[in-house]
Amino acid sequence: MKKIISGFACFGLAFLVSVLPVKAQEENRILDGIYAEDMSLEGKTADEARKMISDYVDSISGKVVTLVAVDGNEIQITPADIGLCWSNQDIVDEAARIGQTGNVVQRYKAAKDLQHQNKVYNLEFDVDMDLVRTILSEQCSVYNLEAKDATLVRENESFVISPGQTGQVVDETASAELICDFFREGWNREDDILELEVIVDEARGTEEELGKVKDVLGTFTTSFSTSGASRSANVRNGCALINGTTLYPGDEFSTYEAVAPFSTANGYYMAGSYLNGQVVDSLGGGICQVSTTLYNAVLLSELEVTERHNHSMIVTYVDPSADAAIAESSGKDFKFVNNTDAPIYIEGRTTDDKHISFTIYGMETRDSSHGVRYESEVISRTNPDTEVIYATESLPIGSVSVQSAHIGYKANLWKIVTENGTEVSREKINSSTYQAAPRTATVGVATADPNAHAEIMAAISTNNIDHVKNVAAALAAAAAPPAAEGEVPPPAEGAAPVPAPAESVPVEEPAE
Repeated sequence: MKKIISGFACFGLAFLVSVLPVKAQEENRILDGIYAEDMSLEGKTADEARKMISDYVDSISGKVVTLVAVDGNEIQITPADIGLCWSNQDIVDEAARIGQTGNVVQRYKAAKDLQHQNKVYNLEFDVDMDLVRTILSEQCSVYNLEAKDATLVRENESFVISPGQTGQVVDETASAELICDFFREGWNREDDILELEVIVDEARGTEEELGKVKDVLGTFTTSFSTSGASRSANVRNGCALINGTTLYPGDEFSTYEAVAPFSTANGYYMAGSYLNGQVVDSLGGGICQVSTTLYNAVLLSELEVTERHNHSMIVTYVDPSADAAIAESSGKDFKFVNNTDAPIYIEGRTTDDKHISFTIYGMETRDSSHGVRYESEVISRTNPDTEVIYATESLPIGSVSVQSAHIGYKANLWKIVTENGTEVSREKINSSTYQAAPRTATVGVATADPNAHAEIMAAISTNNIDHVKNVAAALAAAAAPPAAEGEVPPPAEGAAPVPAPAESVPVEEPAE
């Protein structure tokens, strides 16, 4: 009996072996009934199957997917544009192992199961999120309609409301996730259309809200009467760029953003400014008088100042510590926040007699008995006790350019609040330090006359600017050709007129 059973077992084993696709297994080829989506992998090695699928992915990477942005505008992309990749490549190795691992019975069973039901693998895809964001920001965002708040315009001493505009913008964060999920889960491998996430951005400002703007909260004026044509033009231009600004409650205003860039295209000219203790010409010289005038109007309006910097050296149009510098190179800005419960309006004006004024309108909530003023307190002064003379061969002998000395200061600014004329509080608003700078002169020494050169160099060695000016004037006069009777002798070519030029007037700095 044992011999019969043993013989039967041997027969069964031989039968199983005979029916299995031994040759396919020996060559590690994928069994019949295994698919990657609708592609049969039958008879292929793992490498062959992987290449076939990769070729398929390449072929569908050229399909066109239309992204629908704001207002129905369409942007066409391909999966290749956003780095489509096949992410579950391990399915090939898994498919190649079916029916080729385990004992004979297990392998036989796996092969028989495939005859009754196919094994189908779905391809999984992923995309490059950075490429998706780039397409959204560079191609889709151009169709965004930014919300425009209603604003005020002051005409004939009264306010006119300029209506706002509702905005629509692509939600780039939500749309990026939408695109990724679409290619990971919902794409049908054909040309398709995908509507992006769009946010409706309502404009601010109702007639009732803007109607609250009717009171003067603060106003301040400075003079630029000593300024030349270019600096005056810069002051007027900066004032005009700020004039007409409407700020809603909580809005922060950046003076730099309002008046930049400092370029000829934006209406600026070369004019004197501070740079490393010297007066130099730069585009926009004079703009800090604009920010300083606005600063004082903001203080009187008791708005919240969030950023303010003093100049490196003292300015002449406000008291110490009452200035506000802006500087492109060092990142200085003057910023403030509308901390009231109503919109505010900034009016900027310049006059023919060279005065600049800023007036801030809003809704007055302070009691009529309330008053505010600001006092500058000078803590110390530092008087320069030296003079500095620079000799240059780039200018002809007789040329002298003098810059005034600057006294150094340390000062505080105090806010004094009164009620019915009686002081009730005193608060220090800022402390400012202004560096001292010596009186300087740049003296031309270029000449073919060795005696004249020796004489001007000897004068320079005294380190006395007034003496150098006198010597330079005499040398320039001596070098001039004799004048005909009744004529005024012209200065030597390139030389400074006689008498020597007056010292430069201190100006403020747009940059340090």
